This record gives sequence, structure tokens and C-alpha cells, in this order.
Amino acid sequence: MSDTTHDRIASDIASNDVVLYMKGTPVFPQCGFSAATVQILSNLGVKFKAVDVLQDPEVRSGIKEFSNWPTIPQLYVKGEFVGGCDILREMYEADELRPFLAEKGIALENA
Repeated sequence: MSDTTHDRIASDIASNDVVLYMKGTPVFPQCGFSAATVQILSNLGVKFKAVDVLQDPEVRSGIKEFSNWPTIPQLYVKGEFVGGCDILREMYEADELRPFLAEKGIALENA
């Protein structure tokens, strides 16, 4: 990964409370896992910055190296890597995601 890509990813994560690296956009996800992750975040009322990795091959490969996580989507909250779709789904179904976000100081629009 180039320094530029690394710096861009680090900057996005540092300057946004919640960042989702995904395939496609929240309005038009390009894979089922990205769609499921967007749906979970939307159900909770989480405002997030979405980064479409399909628009930039450097970011698509770079985010995997950055997090040392092989799959997309990837969610970051307050600079911390949380996980991908499966982890988010498990946290959501176990009613752990809302308290986690509250603990991190993330406001939920429909709370």
C-alpha cells in the first residue's frame, strides 16, 4: 500500500466517528454483506461515512492491509476497527452493538 493510500485511510478514520468501508454506497450497495451492514447501522440510526472501495482499487486492497482483515465491509468506530458484517450482525443480534456505540459516545438518531 502506498503512503498516500495509508494516509488517506488513516485520515478518514481519524476525522469521522463512524466509517464504513464497503462495496457500493449506502443507497446502492454492491454486495449482500455491505447491504446487511448498512441495514444494521440504519436500523440503529447511526450516522456514518461510507467509503466505496469499488471506486479505488488502492483503497480496496489498502484497507485490508491497514486493518489486517481480509474482507469488506469493515467498520471503524472512533478510530477503532470493529469488524465486518458477521461481527456486526452477531453484536446486533446479541443486543451488544447499541451499548457499544453508546459507550463510544456515538449518538443514535432514533434513540
